[in-house]
Amino acid sequence: MSVSTVESPGSKTAIAVTPPAPATSERKGLTKKEIAADHPTWCPGCGDFSVLALYFKLIEKRKLEHEKITTVAGIGCSSRFPYFVQAHGVHYIHGRALALASGISLSRPDLHPFVFGGDGDAFSIGGNHFTHTARKNINLTYVVMDNWVYGLTKKQTSPTSPLGFKSKTDGWGAVDYPINPMKQAIAAGATFVARTTHTNPKHVLDMMEAAIDHDGFSFIECLSECVEFYEGAFDASNPRKGGEFITVPSDHDVRDEMAAYKLADMPFPGYFGIFYQASKPSKNTKEAEIIANAREKVKGLEDWQILQKTFDRLK
Repeated sequence: MSVSTVESPGSKTAIAVTPPAPATSERKGLTKKEIAADHPTWCPGCGDFSVLALYFKLIEKRKLEHEKITTVAGIGCSSRFPYFVQAHGVHYIHGRALALASGISLSRPDLHPFVFGGDGDAFSIGGNHFTHTARKNINLTYVVMDNWVYGLTKKQTSPTSPLGFKSKTDGWGAVDYPINPMKQAIAAGATFVARTTHTNPKHVLDMMEAAIDHDGFSFIECLSECVEFYEGAFDASNPRKGGEFITVPSDHDVRDEMAAYKLADMPFPGYFGIFYQASKPSKNTKEAEIIANAREKVKGLEDWQILQKTFDRLK
């Protein structure tokens, strides 16, 4: 509503009141300037810059509102994401980001949390949470920026470091067999499993869009080069450096779990795209049904009456 004064014959002034414009049903989408917070503090050339930029693009493209953006992370270089996004977010305990994000997703079904982590946070200290969040099929997206090394703590062997990798913890070269994140996600029960790389921005955005549209646990492994402690690790997947970016074959059936497992078993650089996608009820859906059934049993009762029924059962 606006108020203005206008000259009126026979009087000094008159007040004109303009009624407020009718409310629009659709809010204006956010711009990058409105969602970007602190300046990222990663090393120049880090692949995480690309992933953050694509996350901003996802928010802009989908016209997500500030109160609907939920960014969660654990500890590590990649886990600094919540600092750089001007919206609701949590920089949580090392390896426990999925546990917190699960609670957010189950208590606020109107939100789709995005969790960001690295190969250490996700597959080492957070490995068990990864397995159980996947099998429970909780509605959220987990983007793991895999760089095959512990970068924040200055070059130690990570769960995905290849055999022979020399680090501060394995000066003689890594002897432990690395895990395969894609095989682990499929075997654990994730209902959306995809793979991408920071050097292909369009592909990263495509995978994020497919993940946010999926109802259930979405996992994206994103190769993200650590230029400081493992430079050139992913050159074989970068055409600009003589490598190959091979997408999942067009005839691949994403509903075929065994076919997805075979794709995931290909030697590096392997394939990029959606390996597996299944339609199964999420834990969110199952818990909503449990709550609805419980409420139906006490429909029409006052709070004290519900409490009394509980006490009666304890007698």
